[in-house]
Amino acid sequence: MDRAAYVARILHLYRKLPGALDRVLRDDRRTASDLHRRGISIAVVEDAFILTTARRAAVPNGQPLDPIRVLRYILPVIDELLSAPPAPEYIRYLEARVRQRCRFTLD
Repeated sequence: MDRAAYVARILHLYRKLPGALDRVLRDDRRTASDLHRRGISIAVVEDAFILTTARRAAVPNGQPLDPIRVLRYILPVIDELLSAPPAPEYIRYLEARVRQRCRFTLD
């Protein structure tokens, strides 16, 4: 996938991420471009969005969290997924839970 299409896909998903502000900053575009330059697959970024959303939804007592202000927020999750990839079945399970609970989809 070329850089422009990759960046557009990542930023589209980021804007839909529950808890993210509905805007894209210059830094977000730079971060998405850096992910493309690093060769991070769209699938890994999508998995990071799912894992991030699931973790945020599991906060005890349903306490509201601060909004996600920048795409860089998910970089540690991407690094975690690259260093210790979970079973694909686990990510699909989380995706189903997130879809049901948070109405977040990767469309």
